[in-house]
Amino acid sequence: MEFDDYVLARGDALLRFAYVLCGDAHRAEDFVQEALVQCHRRWRRIERERGLDSYVRKAILRQFLSWRRRGAARDWPTDRFEERGGWDQHVEAVAERDTMHRLLAQLPRRQRAVLVLRYYEDLPDQRIAELLDCSAATVRVHAGRGLARLRRHPDLVGTARAEEDT
Repeated sequence: MEFDDYVLARGDALLRFAYVLCGDAHRAEDFVQEALVQCHRRWRRIERERGLDSYVRKAILRQFLSWRRRGAARDWPTDRFEERGGWDQHVEAVAERDTMHRLLAQLPRRQRAVLVLRYYEDLPDQRIAELLDCSAATVRVHAGRGLARLRRHPDLVGTARAEEDT
């Protein structure tokens, strides 16, 4: 598959993946762009040796982890929602999604990456471990700690209790 064709076919999915990792649309575009620049240089070799989606997503993940490591910027959760026109009928879904993005932004980068890869990308622990260069046990520890931290958050405590009552 040609590079341009791949970007046209998979670009939106890559942007969504990056957005879930970082919680910022502009940063997500930067991560995808940087990852695609790196992949473009080696496109023929990547195409022959590895799965394209897996390789590009790992490049995006590395951009995210590297950015967080450098401390170039910090995610500061906010109580303000972005205005999104035409979504009046989906206000509750948007609010829940925004809350989750804010909560994920408060997690350490490894815990956040593990939760996104596990629940958004639906990857098994062993594959996540390969992507993060750690053991599957470490992935489970990060997932457990991240989920425990999310469960303790006041924005989710009321929701969880309401769901248990129904």
